[in-house]
Amino acid sequence: MKNKSYLIYGVSKGLGRAIAHGLPKDNDIVYGVSRSKPADAKDNLVWVPADLSQPETAVKAVAEVLQEKQLDYLIYNVGVWEQMAFTAEFDVEQCSDAELINLVQTNVTSCILALKAFVKNLRLSSNAKIVLIGSTWGLDNHNGKEVAFSASKFALRGIVHSMRETLRQDNIGITVLNLGYLATEYDYTVDSDIIVEENQASLIPLSDVLQAIKFVLSTSKASCVKEINMPAMQDMNI
Repeated sequence: MKNKSYLIYGVSKGLGRAIAHGLPKDNDIVYGVSRSKPADAKDNLVWVPADLSQPETAVKAVAEVLQEKQLDYLIYNVGVWEQMAFTAEFDVEQCSDAELINLVQTNVTSCILALKAFVKNLRLSSNAKIVLIGSTWGLDNHNGKEVAFSASKFALRGIVHSMRETLRQDNIGITVLNLGYLATEYDYTVDSDIIVEENQASLIPLSDVLQAIKFVLSTSKASCVKEINMPAMQDMNI
């Protein structure tokens, strides 16, 4: 089977690290974007240092590495949130303007600029796929108070619906995964039964997310999986 090429954002830790380690085969090439250098990167990873709160500079950094190379898969795994998000103390009125602007720049603006810049690389593939990692905070009628984070995750859904119209002529599939609470404190290799038992099905094992992404990447170019909603079983947020 022909080697595949991945552009994966957020590879230094958490879900991004799990994606970079758990999805590509050893003979695939991975362009991994993150602000800090991955501590345990695999041999097939080309690290691209970039600060996504500076979208234009970040896109240029990635473009210098990619140039005119083919991309098969682009996985945008980026999600910063307000400082006191997901706590009882959160109050949007206490968030600084700079914090909220930085959040939108990182989560939304950098995504739009990256897709605009690297569509040309994806068009070189025979069956390219784009996967954006969203959140249940981007779904209708969730119970969270985090305004900017929620707005950014709603924006990803809008990006997918709109970009599909641009990508339709190229048969490039674009998907958003709206994820609930993740068990990021566990490595993706930990047996999911252990995670489920220890957390009473309140956290999603990273291996479950990898399976969802594998499904999307495995579909033919005749399919476009627009959205997958994936809350934890005991998540009462939606």
